[in-house]
Amino acid sequence: MTEKEKLQAGELYNANDPELVQERVNAKKLCMEYNAATYNDYQKKERLLTRLIAFKGENTWIEANFFCDYGYNIFLGDNFYSNHNLVILDCAEVTFGTNTYIGPNCGFYTASHPIDAETRNQGLEYAKPITVGDNVWIGGNVTVLGGVTIGNNVVIGAGSVVTHDIPDNVVAVGNPCKVIRPVDEK
Repeated sequence: MTEKEKLQAGELYNANDPELVQERVNAKKLCMEYNAATYNDYQKKERLLTRLIAFKGENTWIEANFFCDYGYNIFLGDNFYSNHNLVILDCAEVTFGTNTYIGPNCGFYTASHPIDAETRNQGLEYAKPITVGDNVWIGGNVTVLGGVTIGNNVVIGAGSVVTHDIPDNVVAVGNPCKVIRPVDEK
């Protein structure tokens, strides 16, 4: 089994494998080009995102700066907007539903490392997917860890660290992020 196959299977893998390193280099080059593009060169930015991201729906916009590991594990629904400094470590799939709005300085981290130092020091890591539902607003400076699912119609408060699943129709905040109340239309 190759290191990439191990990664995709959710098993421990060596991120320093030459194939994976080259794929990250390719993605980082596209991110660099995207971030350096003139702000209102919408066509160029659109072309770069199309080359970088696995799937993007209609009306997708990511403010520079944007960084990811591979790109091919990122799926963006319609009406996706992210403010500045979005980081997606997409060693596993990261899926965003429709009508997702993300504040500045947010990170979605599928990559993780073993707690055991001996294993970790061998350069081994693993990844777990992240899923974000429809109609989700994520405040600034939020971190979402691998293995988390955020439901539909959710608001995640600024500065939160999301370590566990968040159900539908709630407002959740904190470190660790916890549900504080249902979404209230008022």
